[in-house]
This record gives sequence, C-alpha cells and structure tokens, in this order.
Amino acid sequence: MSTTTFLSPALQRVSNVVSTLFQKFLMVAGLVFVIGLIGLQTGYLGLTDELQSVLPLAAASVSEEVLPESPVETAVGSLSPRMRGALDYVSRRYRVSTDALQPIFATAQAVGRDLHLDPLLIIAVIGVESGFNPFSQSVFGAQGLMQVVPRFHMDKLPEEADRAAFLDPLVNVQVGAKVLDESIRRFGGLEEGLQQFGGATNDPGRRYSSKVLAEKLRLEQAVQRLRTT
Repeated sequence: MSTTTFLSPALQRVSNVVSTLFQKFLMVAGLVFVIGLIGLQTGYLGLTDELQSVLPLAAASVSEEVLPESPVETAVGSLSPRMRGALDYVSRRYRVSTDALQPIFATAQAVGRDLHLDPLLIIAVIGVESGFNPFSQSVFGAQGLMQVVPRFHMDKLPEEADRAAFLDPLVNVQVGAKVLDESIRRFGGLEEGLQQFGGATNDPGRRYSSKVLAEKLRLEQAVQRLRTT
C-alpha cells in the first residue's frame, strides 16, 4: 500500500506562525534602525531609554504568537487506556521511542473512530507492513508505515498534499486506514479486505490476514496483561 508526501496541516500552521514571527522581527529591527539613525543625527541622548521602551513591547507582541495545538497533539493527551497499553508494548517490542509513537497512535485512534475501524487493527497492519519504519519502501513502490502505493491512492491525499506526503507518518496512517476501510467494505469482510490490502487475494491460505490478526491479538493480550497487573 502507499501514500504521497506533502506539507501536513500541522506543519503548515507552524510555517504560518514562523512567517508571522519573522515579519514582526523585521518590523522591530527596522524600527530600532530608524531610531538609531535619528539618535545619531540629532544627538538624542535618550536613545537608550527609547529603545528600552520599544523592545519590551515588541518582545511582548512576538511572545503572544503561540503555536496552535494541532488535532494530533490534542489527541496524544487523550489516548485511551487501551491505546496507551498497546503503545507501551509496541515501544518495547519494536524498540521505538514512545515520543515518536504517540502521534502515530493518536492518528490511528482518531482515524479509526472516524472510519469505525478498530485502531489496534491499524496498528497491527503497521507492525506487519513496516515494523514502524516510516521510510520503508517495497520493491513494488509501496511506501511508509502502512505501505501505501502512491500511484493508486493519490485521490485520498489532502488537497494541499503532493506525492511526498506518503512518507509523512501521520498522512500515511490516515491514507492507509482509508485504503484498509475501503478494502474491507469492497470485499465484504475483514479477512477478505486484509488480503486485498496486502495484495494477497490469490492466497487461499490467507496468510497475510492471519499474520495481521495474530499481531492484533498480541496487542490485545499485552493490553490485558497491563490491566491485570
């Protein structure tokens, strides 16, 4: 499976804020420069006091620009106990930082809720497809966490996104979950949909779906163990 690379909405918001801050910095620098010239030409002895009165106001103006909290950042703080337990298991099993995993789990939880998919199923697919390597690419061109093939799923990217967005971990999960949901609906069942998602429709033994479901079971068992300890 695969997706495309682009500047995510969260990064766009950060870019806009940085641009605003830079513009304010230029304004403040220009103001200081003008006051300095006036001071030099007129011998204005109160230049230092003037600067001291201007700079705090400028600094206060810049500090008011607070980076907006993205939906994913908000979701990270509200991971369900089930997802937090699975995150702990995945972090230990795949040796991946919990800080790096949190946005991925938050995205899986949010998109799972929207699509009525079990988020642990999404996490299980990620484990099987990429082992949580966001830059993974197969010989067939499948990319990212959920191994989405870009040429088949460009239509599922946000409008602002380009092909590079498939290597954005959060976009990849969003698109991959949509592909998974579409496969399950189109082929009439979970196992059938998983086989289609994994490009294994001609496998009568359904090894791919069995592998994903076994991974999901391990996640559920890990969560259950945490609850009983």
